[in-house]
Amino acid sequence: MVRELEKPHRVVVLALTGLLPFEIGIPHRIFGRAKDAAGLPLYEIVTCSLRPGQVRTDADFSITVEHGPEVLATADTVVVPASYELGPVHTEGRLTDELARALAYVRPGTRMVSICTGGYVLAAAGFLDGRPATTHWSSAEHFQRLFPSVRVDADVLFIDDGDVLTSAGVAAGIDLCLHIVRRDHGTAVANEVARRTVVPPHRDGGQAQYIRRPVPEPQVATTTSARAWALGRLHEPIQLRDMAGQESMSVRTFTRRFREEVGVSPGQWLVQQRVERARHLLESSDLSVDHVARNAGFGTAQSMRQHLQAALGVPPTVYRRTFRAASGGRETGN
Repeated sequence: MVRELEKPHRVVVLALTGLLPFEIGIPHRIFGRAKDAAGLPLYEIVTCSLRPGQVRTDADFSITVEHGPEVLATADTVVVPASYELGPVHTEGRLTDELARALAYVRPGTRMVSICTGGYVLAAAGFLDGRPATTHWSSAEHFQRLFPSVRVDADVLFIDDGDVLTSAGVAAGIDLCLHIVRRDHGTAVANEVARRTVVPPHRDGGQAQYIRRPVPEPQVATTTSARAWALGRLHEPIQLRDMAGQESMSVRTFTRRFREEVGVSPGQWLVQQRVERARHLLESSDLSVDHVARNAGFGTAQSMRQHLQAALGVPPTVYRRTFRAASGGRETGN
């Protein structure tokens, strides 16, 4: 098989002094669990630091990193987790000479990824100039002041801007890495990684739902039942009043409560879920595009094409061709 002769996509993780142990483990866990249909690894993960040897973490232990910065020259993707000791990167928005020399090894066209405040490093290096980006919500205002050319959005879990991707705080790095696996290899592979890692394959909404919001009192009604009801009927027309009725709320109250809990409107959420259903069917079934559209609740193939083009940047046939071919599946559909 051709796949056996291909080298796995190389992910190089840059470990900086003061790093968060949880975050540096995310790329290894998520990318390391991604396998093809034959069980072969889809990614190779390598960790490097500015100097080989001991790297202090923000916990009561250090880690040993064998590789120096020169390994960045071999990366297809570079991941920069957060560090609490970024020095002038955090205070002045500029790289240290040592960090600048390290990042100079990165080849043009390499995909750059940051987790949490690792985005400060990408911004200071110029990777985020004129681009949208996110970081931990508590650092967003400071980040924006320090890097005014960056379009900061503190209300999302991650931002995919093609060859540069940034995530919000800490666990949002899991969401971003799963998104990258999904983008590279489709929902089936990403869902299997999520299942093995025991995390949701996709979290709705943004980090706004985690900012200064108290846990609801037990007696306060939620929209959980309505969402579960809708997920079981995605192939049917679903009206907002029907969802509100599941919770015995007025449409106005339901819409407000839904946005508070999920971070998006009910209509936006339904489209997201239908896109995910369509992606799964395009990857895993031989249904025609028309049948996929009806099964996912879009009604017509044209409606589904418009939504997938908006969400994924490609029409259904191109999406299916990409991921069915990658998995060795038979390409069908219209």
